[in-house]
Amino acid sequence: MKKISYALCTLAVLLMTACGKDFITAVHNESEPLEVFFNSEDRMYQGLVAAYDPLHWFDYSFGQYCALNMMSDIMADDIYAGGSNEGDQPVIVKTHYYTATPTDVSGNMWTIAYSGINRCCHVLEKVDAVPGMKEETKKLYIAEATILKAFYYTVLWKFWGNVPYYDQNLTSPYITEQLGHDEVYANIVRTIEEALALNVLPMKAVQEGRVTKAMAYMLYAEVVMYQNDKTRYQKALDYMKEIITSNKYSLVSDYAGIWEESGEWGPESIFEINYVSEGGLRDWGAAIAAGGSVYPQLIGIPGASTDFADGWGFSGVAKTAYDMYDEGDIRRDGGILNIDTYITSAGTKETCTPRWESEGFYLLKYIARKNGNHGYKASDTMNHCNNYRLYRYAETLLNAAELSVLLGQDGSSYLKEVRDRANCKDTGTDQLAILQERHKEFVGEGKRYWDLVRTGQAATVLKGSNHSFRTNDWTESKKYWPIPQSEIDKDPNLVQNNY
Repeated sequence: MKKISYALCTLAVLLMTACGKDFITAVHNESEPLEVFFNSEDRMYQGLVAAYDPLHWFDYSFGQYCALNMMSDIMADDIYAGGSNEGDQPVIVKTHYYTATPTDVSGNMWTIAYSGINRCCHVLEKVDAVPGMKEETKKLYIAEATILKAFYYTVLWKFWGNVPYYDQNLTSPYITEQLGHDEVYANIVRTIEEALALNVLPMKAVQEGRVTKAMAYMLYAEVVMYQNDKTRYQKALDYMKEIITSNKYSLVSDYAGIWEESGEWGPESIFEINYVSEGGLRDWGAAIAAGGSVYPQLIGIPGASTDFADGWGFSGVAKTAYDMYDEGDIRRDGGILNIDTYITSAGTKETCTPRWESEGFYLLKYIARKNGNHGYKASDTMNHCNNYRLYRYAETLLNAAELSVLLGQDGSSYLKEVRDRANCKDTGTDQLAILQERHKEFVGEGKRYWDLVRTGQAATVLKGSNHSFRTNDWTESKKYWPIPQSEIDKDPNLVQNNY
């Protein structure tokens, strides 16, 4: 099975494939117009891979840690900011406390998303003119780039809501209209539907990491459910059912094994962002080079040296998250590490130096493991081999269950399948019961915060009085982050979000 990976070179055309671990580099001469550069199918393929490339920047780039799951979860109730103290990584801390400002906000995520959109637009604008390409191949590239573009816009839409939107790359002065969040949603869902209408995406990828029909369906369900767009619930449910009846995906019995390197792209995986430690070139001076991830290092156990690698103690898990599971639910100890229990029961010499906002629980799903950066060539800390699992089949089933309930249909069989795998004894089948199941299933995966917001629970659940460390309450004004001041400075017509 081939695995697509992502890398960067001058003007962003660097290709790495993992049919073996060879690096293949194609350098775009800055004096060579793009119209000339994209003169063959091979070069257009490189351009397509360049459009995927920004996906792997989200863990760290341009001086900020901004993993998608972390930046979402620290605003909810299961994951803390952590680190050495309140002054360590102020963007993370202020996001956690709902005190982000235009100058202390994750502006890198804005930059990454628009970089991805720019590259997708290059593919969409140039692919029709490439000589010798089969029409079916062109359609495939268009569908992939369109879904990727929709994904990058979804990141912007969920975090900022009201953002500049364009479908064709801008020219100087590189300014376009800022749309309201409902208009951005309409464009996202339109582009997903357009890509699906081409009917060229496979349900499951031959090359792991490329967009599939299943991934597009999951993105569609995500945005429709977050928007509470009742007019599209049935279509979203039909898409979930199509994934289910395709028999291309299934739950795995070993929940803890999903998060091992050997569990990458398993039967349950619908889409992952690839990170490769072998030959990893990422370094502090080359953060967007090809290679592994720094996120496991960021959240790792400080002082660990036996089964786990020494880490920096960010994003600790709340004790309340660990305690919400019944005994026997495999998701508790399959996804969360209780450091005290682990040291005692394993009889190891593992150590742990508690950090700020720590209750002794770590996110086992992504924690830095011993030799998890095997074969790295640059920084040992920045090249952990641990893919980010964006969409899993368990979410397909839970989406189907929830959409069924919202449509007045019976989705209990989908819910039961998830519970049976987990050894969960819960029996409720209404929307709140399904949301609780999502809570248990996806700790640390970047789902919880958005579920609370979309279902109107955020203002109640995310009160400071319910939190071990945070004293501020979430309010509706915190739904969208402040737009980075650097962007306001570039375009004075941008309307700042409330914050």
